[in-house]
Amino acid sequence: MAILTRRQFVRLAGAASLVTACSYSRVLGSNERLRIGVIGCGSMANHHMQALLKMGESDNARIVAVCHVYEKRLQEAAKLTGAGQHRDYRSLLADKQVDYVLIATPEHWHCQMTLDAASAGKHIYCEKPMTHTIEQAKRVVARVKQAGIKMQVGVQGMSDDSYETALRYVKEGALGDVVMAQIDYSRNYGGKDFWTNPIDADCRPGVNLNWQAWLGPAPKRGFEPDRFFAWRRYWDYSGGIATDLFVHRATRIIQALGLTFPERGVATGGKFHYRDSKAEIPDTFNIMLEYPGGPVMLLVSSLANDTPIDHVLRGNKATLQFTETGFTIRPQKPYAKEGQAVTHRKTGAEDVTLHHRNLMAAIRSNEPLRCDPLLGYYGVVACMLGVESFRKRRYLAWDKAKQRLVNA
Repeated sequence: MAILTRRQFVRLAGAASLVTACSYSRVLGSNERLRIGVIGCGSMANHHMQALLKMGESDNARIVAVCHVYEKRLQEAAKLTGAGQHRDYRSLLADKQVDYVLIATPEHWHCQMTLDAASAGKHIYCEKPMTHTIEQAKRVVARVKQAGIKMQVGVQGMSDDSYETALRYVKEGALGDVVMAQIDYSRNYGGKDFWTNPIDADCRPGVNLNWQAWLGPAPKRGFEPDRFFAWRRYWDYSGGIATDLFVHRATRIIQALGLTFPERGVATGGKFHYRDSKAEIPDTFNIMLEYPGGPVMLLVSSLANDTPIDHVLRGNKATLQFTETGFTIRPQKPYAKEGQAVTHRKTGAEDVTLHHRNLMAAIRSNEPLRCDPLLGYYGVVACMLGVESFRKRRYLAWDKAKQRLVNA
């Protein structure tokens, strides 16, 4: 399967979606109400729903349908939104009222739900990571392009303009040759275990939870409460730190440097503090990726120590450091006379409201998406290279021709 450059993808997808956008505007009008269906009603979905409810009047949008396999969460979401209820996401996709869907399920369901939503002609906001595997990501890119719909990947940090602005300085040569990028995402959970969630005693598979539907494409097994309520801890449903945390950071670096696919990489880590945890994923995890001609991207995380590191792009002429308010550029000493310090104050933010608003503008007026499927694909490759390297204990490379990971 040939994979386009991001510029080619955006141009072709924009052309394809223009027909969809024009058809859509004839039905609704470019400023008329957008009707949203929510698939998955857990904690992250609730964050989205609260934001979307606040946007209802200002952005002329309304949640009209909600779907979940756990009856308690479904009822809570319906009460919150006043939306119609669905217990099977396919019936929600068949609802002609729904213009776009929010997919806020565990990672192992992202691909199939996205493919089905695109086939149903629905625009899509899919939580990160875009897919659970690299092969799935390729399928999503192709299907979205074919369907001509708009898809926003939920790396909401892309609604902060710092990274596209940083790319402009990089292209202008302000940093010189960028040789290394480093960034982290760490936490400290304390206690005896990490990334756990309370077990809801009301949850009863076969009574108010459709466990088999939740498993879906994942390996079949008997109900285990921790797998349902803390699914990020298990490889069947998640890439752990890589796909839940690093995807936010890696995508920022990819955008800021105009990167696509890494050339090779390796990951290390383990359960170094929470040694007796039932979790399959490590509590400490680091990925090092080498991109063609540079730079090296270093992703650092521990869930047992939250001391941060600087988020920087290191060039031979200057260093760009991302901050809470934007970024600064400071020349290296050998180039102090020819370079100058720069301070950028960001517009936008890491905000689901802005990310949804961008998708709405893309649907209504073909505005460029902040995190389109191709950028989502690059993020999946960066993170899953790390996961596969760690699980196989191998140094891996990217086969550019076949678009797959191979042993280095």
